[in-house]
Amino acid sequence: MRVGILGYGNLGKGVEKAIAANDDQELVAVFTRRDPSTVKIATPGAKVFAEEELSHMQEEIDVLILCGGSATDLPVMTPKYASLFNVVDSFDTHANIPTHFAAVDEAAKKAGKVGVISCGWDPGMFSLSRLYAHSILPGGKDYTFWGRGVSQGHSDAIRRIEGVLDARQYTVPVPEALDRVRRGENPTLSTREKHTRECFVVAKEGADLSRIEKEIKEMPNYFADYDTTVTFISQEELNEKHSGLPHGGSVIYTGSTGENKHTIEYRLELDSNPEFTGSILAAVARAAHRMNREGAKGAKTMFDIAPAYLSPLSGEEIRAHLL
Repeated sequence: MRVGILGYGNLGKGVEKAIAANDDQELVAVFTRRDPSTVKIATPGAKVFAEEELSHMQEEIDVLILCGGSATDLPVMTPKYASLFNVVDSFDTHANIPTHFAAVDEAAKKAGKVGVISCGWDPGMFSLSRLYAHSILPGGKDYTFWGRGVSQGHSDAIRRIEGVLDARQYTVPVPEALDRVRRGENPTLSTREKHTRECFVVAKEGADLSRIEKEIKEMPNYFADYDTTVTFISQEELNEKHSGLPHGGSVIYTGSTGENKHTIEYRLELDSNPEFTGSILAAVARAAHRMNREGAKGAKTMFDIAPAYLSPLSGEEIRAHLL
């Protein structure tokens, strides 16, 4: 299958690595809003084009993987390109998924294409874990913990504060909360009781550190509802100790069958959030291509994909080795 990538940031580069690891996939081109001559990709033979060239390449691409941001890019990009291609995105603003789904569904159905939205690990793999658990043990309770890992959005919010040169923010589960959930206590936990936030900040010389720390800790929608620590470090230390993009987390579900209690847990530890997410997008692209060839159209989520469609193996191989 022939794949295109729109956007070549951390996620786009992760998708490129995933395609290279899949023998049944070929990267045709990367499309960018930047000057194509300034974008150097790793795949021999693949090309870099301006985003505007996409409208001329419908016959050359089976699936277009969209690697834009959820805040402003994907709400426009995904419906737009679902009218031309089978598409896959990683839209992760949970509250806006129904609206995004409806827009993509309308465009994809008109074009006879498949648009799979919100593919990643949350939403995505964690969503599947929650659905399986609720289906198997009705009436139970699920808990989702994220981290320890870098939040790119929160790190960017810190960098926008006056006097800040650079920053990394880690989301960290509270160990006591994790332990209570794993013991099956089914606690009611506030936002503050589930996660803490650790901020490592490089400040400009002479900046007011007290003001910066106060602005971080009081920032609504980001830090105000959490116990937050702010540590000021040098750029050299940030580069040395905090240059990666690790992440992960757990979905824990507790339920019962009569007097017997059960716990289901799905857990991830990721050295690279964008590379792992890119690998999920590449697998879902395979599923989108197969589903469309069988006549499917419209918007889909991970809930609508049969697991076998994600695998490059044949049905016989899956049954023999994975069942």
